[in-house]
Amino acid sequence: MRAFGDFTPEEMRYESAAIAILPVPYDGTSTWIKGADRGPEALLDASYNLEFYDIETQSEVYKQGIATLDPVVENSSPEAMSEEVERRVERILDDGKFPVLIGGEHSVSIGAFRAMARRYPNISILQLDAHSDMRDEYEGSPCNHACVMARAKELTPNITQVGIRSTAREELHNIDPERTFYAHRIAEDSGWIERVSAQLGEEVYITIDLDVLDPSVLPSTGTPEPGGLSYREVISLLRRIIEQHRVVGLDVVELCPNPSAKASDFLAAKLIYQFLSLLYADRK
Repeated sequence: MRAFGDFTPEEMRYESAAIAILPVPYDGTSTWIKGADRGPEALLDASYNLEFYDIETQSEVYKQGIATLDPVVENSSPEAMSEEVERRVERILDDGKFPVLIGGEHSVSIGAFRAMARRYPNISILQLDAHSDMRDEYEGSPCNHACVMARAKELTPNITQVGIRSTAREELHNIDPERTFYAHRIAEDSGWIERVSAQLGEEVYITIDLDVLDPSVLPSTGTPEPGGLSYREVISLLRRIIEQHRVVGLDVVELCPNPSAKASDFLAAKLIYQFLSLLYADRK
């Protein structure tokens, strides 16, 4: 598996890097289109074709150092994978790096949530997603991709969900309508970004399921849902959260690559790089 970005060895050296990319090519519980386990490799391949000067921030974030770690290969069960991700993220935090997980299906986030909640007891988790992911368990596992935010809710009450447009009835008891920004309401609310920010505490972990984006923008995902956000809406939200909070980690999941259509792979790589550019803009 390639590294993120076509940088020099020194710019990718873990010991001096500010940012650590952790690929988690896991797709053990997805229930429709399979292939999210190929997402990290496709994203990393696409990242070689980015321009590494960011226009909006007038910066080159790769100079902070972006190291790509060996992937998490534990795939015997979602529970075992989550435990390994938790260990790996704890190690990244101990080393003082900013963690970026690349999935894989959304269940890869569970271990990161646990590591983050242990480090930051008052953490807020901001979910960008088409789906609520609030089932208590699904297909016999509490660590299924459909249960991710139910596991997050066990760790912190400070959960805000953005872009949601698909929910099962059995999830409703776990969903807080006051902390859920449904996609159809976002379309009618010019102040939604400020209201999202107002719900979050000082430390924020962001989990981005790429199906939060409309399929016209990003079709290559396991469960595409119409009526999603635009790329610019997502970037505008991320910019505001970075400005007003301390973002302590990120994951980007559910890229299901199509070998004959590379635009989604490139978008996912660009999203990570532009997020990091915004995050480190004042340190250029």
